[in-house]
Amino acid sequence: MAIVGDYVDVDAAAEQRARKERIFARINAAASYLNIVGLGWLAPLARMAAGDSIKPQLKELRQTLLVPLLGIGLFLAAWGWVAPHVKTSLGAIPGPAEVWGQAKNLYADHVAERAKQAAFYERQEARNAKLIADGRADEVKQRSYAGNPTYFDQILTSLLTVAVGFVVATVIAVPLGIFCGLSKTVNGALNPLIQIFKPVSPLAWLPIVTMVVSALYTNPTEYLPKSLLISAITVTLCSLWPTLINTALGVASIDKDLLNVGRVLQLPAHRTVTKLVLPSSLPLIFTGLRLSLGVGWMVLIAAEMLAQNPGLGKFVWDEFQNGSSQSLARIIVAVLTIGIIGFLLDRVMYALQSAFTFSSQR
Repeated sequence: MAIVGDYVDVDAAAEQRARKERIFARINAAASYLNIVGLGWLAPLARMAAGDSIKPQLKELRQTLLVPLLGIGLFLAAWGWVAPHVKTSLGAIPGPAEVWGQAKNLYADHVAERAKQAAFYERQEARNAKLIADGRADEVKQRSYAGNPTYFDQILTSLLTVAVGFVVATVIAVPLGIFCGLSKTVNGALNPLIQIFKPVSPLAWLPIVTMVVSALYTNPTEYLPKSLLISAITVTLCSLWPTLINTALGVASIDKDLLNVGRVLQLPAHRTVTKLVLPSSLPLIFTGLRLSLGVGWMVLIAAEMLAQNPGLGKFVWDEFQNGSSQSLARIIVAVLTIGIIGFLLDRVMYALQSAFTFSSQR
């Protein structure tokens, strides 16, 4: 019986080790995805909870969580110490506490505005119901709420605008980049134009785009207002170049043996592109897309400020022109918002790159 017990103990220990190995394998598989979204510090915590040795996990936790938090803490401390000593025409530079207070005020303003909007539609529905009950259905009217856009409305407008401009830039840049990468003739014809227009500032494009859109887009719709179209086209003109250049570079760098295999198999041109060219060049294409999205987000803010189109750029400019005691803190809130959104957009593109390519470490 003791021997049987020993065998039982050995089997139980082996099963326990196998279970731990499976748990660690799942944690390691999840760690790569956590790193993509900036939550890599959860992996060492999970390993410690699963019974892994504590010392190496604490070292990794220090690098992935404590060091970044220390950097942020030092930045906030330096900001809080320097801010009161810098005097401007609007007063001293606000510190972190003042900026946080204005962020809460902007959220409170958004909630109050949404409550006004809900009350407006409730009154309108009640009025229309009364008119219908009185037999005056011909007097029923549906009006849209005309309140001022809130800070969060401005954020959504900017995100929608950059999305439209980025999608259009991608649709233009990727096919052109493929043609440039596959054909030296096309590349030689387009390369001078790329080098000329790539460094042009959005501030130079904006007046031209505004005049062209105003001349051609004479009947704007509610879903595509003229201001959104102007900003989106400006984003497109400035953000397509990184994608175009990286796509051309990725296609030109493809192993020629792959293309020769396509010729031997007599693949049609579209199947050669979809089955051989695109999969091989996706890492560089996504690098270009990440750069283009970052450029587009920066360009959009400048375009909104100059053209006074709705969005975060206009919010910053309006607060600057307002000149109240709260304006500087609100501008800093917008600056931090722009930076955080830019970081999140880059993380989204990095996640897509990791999902569709094999270039990232997993």
